[in-house]
Amino acid sequence: MISVLPVPRADRACADASATAWALAARAGDPEAAEHFVRALHGDVLRYVTHLSGDPQNAHDLTQDTFARAFGSLHRYEGRASARTWLLSIARRAVVDNLRRAAARPRIADAVDWRMAVERSRPCGLPGFEEGVALLDLLETLPEDRKEAFLLTQVVGLSYEEAAGFVGCPVGTVRSRVSRARASLDRLLLDSDAPSI
Repeated sequence: MISVLPVPRADRACADASATAWALAARAGDPEAAEHFVRALHGDVLRYVTHLSGDPQNAHDLTQDTFARAFGSLHRYEGRASARTWLLSIARRAVVDNLRRAAARPRIADAVDWRMAVERSRPCGLPGFEEGVALLDLLETLPEDRKEAFLLTQVVGLSYEEAAGFVGCPVGTVRSRVSRARASLDRLLLDSDAPSI
């Protein structure tokens, strides 16, 4: 079961600082710090990959993949961003790679027209894989502070107050960043839908 209870702002800021310190100590070779790092952020990564992938059955594998990737690149982590932010960006890439692998994998269908079977199995009105990847690509064009505010509030599900405590800025700044991120995404979507001349 995945907990969705929010962590109080002060506790989150303290936990963030601790997780970052543990990540830096683990980078230096401290195995106990590595264990604390995983325990501190495991729940956040699990919730995040469950939300992004929409697949609770695969969430634990994706979480494990995220930590494996993180430990593989821990030697490059310098602590400029919080360990949580760094780890969630790795988790996002793990989910995208998993979705791409799944899309490329052949599927067995006992129907004569397998394309029709695939189309019927998709829920109507929901964005597909291509739209999800396109949205992730659009998010990458945003400035880092706006992208972080948008992901924390719109994807991870933190309130504006929680996100402000997490980032360490006023609530109004988070609201402004999210609003500007939405406006940028809207503009980019309209530009991509405009016919080429």
